[in-house]
Amino acid sequence: ALTFRTMKNRDQFRFARNACAAAVLSVAMGLAWAADPFELKDIRIEGLQRVEPGTIFASLPFRVGDNYTNEKGAVAIRNIFGLGLFKDVRLDVQGDTLVVIVAERPNIATVDFVGVKEFDKDNLRKALRDVGLTDGRPYDQALVDRAEQELKRQYIGRSLYGAHVVTTVTPVARNRVGITFTVNEGGTAKIRDIHIVGNKDFSEKTLKNLFESDTGGWLSWYTKSDRYSQAKVNADIEALRSFYLNQGYLEFKIVSTQVALTPDKQGVGITLNIDEGKRFIVSDVKLDGNFLEKEEEFKTFVTIKPGQAYKAEDIASTDKAFSDYFGNFGYAFSQVEVRPTIDREKGLVAFTIYGDPGRRAYVRKINVAGNTRTRDEVIRREFRQYESSWYSSDKIGLSRDRVDRLGFFKEVNVDTSEVPGTQDQVDVNISVAEKPTGNFNLGAGFSSGDKLSLMLGVRQENAFGSGNYVAVDVNTSKFNRQIAFTTTDPYFTDNGVSRTLDVYYRNSKPYDISNNDYRINTLGGSIRFGVPFTEVDTVYFGAGYEQTKIIAGTNMPQAYVDYVANFGAKSDAFPLTIGWSRDNRDSAIAPSSGVLQRVSGDLSLFGDARYMRAEYQYQQYIPLNKQFTVALNGEFGLGKGFSNRTFPVFKNFYAGGLGSVRGFEQGSLGPIDNTGSYTGGSKKIIANVELQTPFPGAGNDRTLRLFGFYDIGNVFDDRFLTFKTQELRQSAGVGLSWVSPVGPLRVSFGRPLNPKAGDKIQKLQFQIGTAF
Repeated sequence: ALTFRTMKNRDQFRFARNACAAAVLSVAMGLAWAADPFELKDIRIEGLQRVEPGTIFASLPFRVGDNYTNEKGAVAIRNIFGLGLFKDVRLDVQGDTLVVIVAERPNIATVDFVGVKEFDKDNLRKALRDVGLTDGRPYDQALVDRAEQELKRQYIGRSLYGAHVVTTVTPVARNRVGITFTVNEGGTAKIRDIHIVGNKDFSEKTLKNLFESDTGGWLSWYTKSDRYSQAKVNADIEALRSFYLNQGYLEFKIVSTQVALTPDKQGVGITLNIDEGKRFIVSDVKLDGNFLEKEEEFKTFVTIKPGQAYKAEDIASTDKAFSDYFGNFGYAFSQVEVRPTIDREKGLVAFTIYGDPGRRAYVRKINVAGNTRTRDEVIRREFRQYESSWYSSDKIGLSRDRVDRLGFFKEVNVDTSEVPGTQDQVDVNISVAEKPTGNFNLGAGFSSGDKLSLMLGVRQENAFGSGNYVAVDVNTSKFNRQIAFTTTDPYFTDNGVSRTLDVYYRNSKPYDISNNDYRINTLGGSIRFGVPFTEVDTVYFGAGYEQTKIIAGTNMPQAYVDYVANFGAKSDAFPLTIGWSRDNRDSAIAPSSGVLQRVSGDLSLFGDARYMRAEYQYQQYIPLNKQFTVALNGEFGLGKGFSNRTFPVFKNFYAGGLGSVRGFEQGSLGPIDNTGSYTGGSKKIIANVELQTPFPGAGNDRTLRLFGFYDIGNVFDDRFLTFKTQELRQSAGVGLSWVSPVGPLRVSFGRPLNPKAGDKIQKLQFQIGTAF
């Protein structure tokens, strides 16, 4: 929202201005109303058009029957001017009658903007309305002048230093005016030069690579990194300061910051003068104070290492870790201070960590605010800090994270406050800002494997504020079509056991190259329960029913022909499901650290299809530095039939393409039957390695990344292709990932490293919505 600061003291300014005007007017026109004291017999008002006479009478310091004096007349003029409704006020004495002659200020008829592109006009009008500059209000030139200056400042804040604002006031009928702000925005000021002066131990190029701001590149139209912004420059300065402080330069200083505009106001030059100071090595770290007789435990949180260079981030992390550890024992008011002792001649610094736990505290109440839709219980059941128990910073932090992970709120804040009149009690206050949790999705996706797919979804993540999830999804593509209904109650029991119900219908056609028209229809439903064993581990189990029909078509693969001949075209199954998951990645869409593990299994012991199908996935993201991340992914799948039955061919795994082994056509790896169709296999092994980095010119934007990859894997089946290491296909290449407005987009260019005869190569592949 746009805010005009200029009107903060509008009333004081208006009063001072009008008082001065009244004083000057009283001198200039003193002879017009100066008179000897007399008794007022009548008071008349002339010149009113819209203002009620009572407004003026209420401002007069006298009434009919009072004695009139020149001093009272001066007060009357000041009071009437102070109303802000009149541009001229005069007093005329006619015998024993006082005539108040006024000229009303014109009212504002319209407020308009011409040439404004950078700001939304409705937001500008609202900002002016909030300070009294809107249609129907009295016209105030001082207010208009200040609004014009503030509009110019707003453009400067957007790096549009060449913007010109001209205000036009046009009289219209019935003593009104129209106000028009005409803007010539000009061009955005671009950064032409960035210089760092005073650096000795690090090159200017190294230091400038720390900045979000730069002089531009071929991708600057997207990143806007060359657009000057004071806030962005301040952030760059802090990044520079943090870099030096973490390299041991304890006394590093920014001497000055100079920003120069070119004469055309289209270019900006930035010069930073720095003083690196001396590099300090940590010589000693010791503890002092009261550490609850747990000094050895506290020492494990010390990240300051003697013999290494001073690092400000180590000081901050140690300070926080100590405070949090004190908080775990109920000491909400602990004080931790890291005191340095500097030896400048030797370049050494010793630290003494002083700790004072203060007094132990209980949590009296947990107060929830801001939840206009979500029920209190939905938030409170995520809390691991309880009322009337010891204060615990770990439990409060965990509670805040659990509430945030619900996904119902755009903002979650937790703070504590002392209870007045007590020495050992605090209240925990959690405030949330609701966000829409229901959505209706209608869209389309396109991939090199599935071609065009249409998607329709109706979802409500927080149905009626209860925290329950309800969804209806429809998806269509060349190979997979689906309609599914899902509902989840995350607290089916008071202990946090979740329940999920699924009903679905799928029509799928295995990936092949011959456009065969056979297909597989699956109708089913299931019920699953999720049992949280720890704060990060959940075990899932359930049961379901599936009916699968193989509908014959031209050139149907021999594997399907054999299965239909032996077990029939229709198969009923009653799979039992079990699974486990642990996910501590920092982001589900663009992660840079953390681990994801998933295990899932289906076991069908009854019905026509009797089988076991298990999958395991492991993902890990390892940040090498601010720019580079190593991403690892491994998947293993195994299927087996029971009771003298083969593993159902329609449950096979597939490999090849995005999300698997790139560079090979989607689903084209593994066994090939006598019709030339790819039927997948009962065993799958996949491994992927990626080196990810922000796209050149995109700064540290994690939503647009470039990656290099190495993939290896295949699927196997005892009937056609048994597991052999030499059968594992390998590929390498580069790719681009972008969290686009329509979903995660990944494009890869891969080159198979060991292709075999008959392999289908597809070097360029892309997909919207793939996960790895």
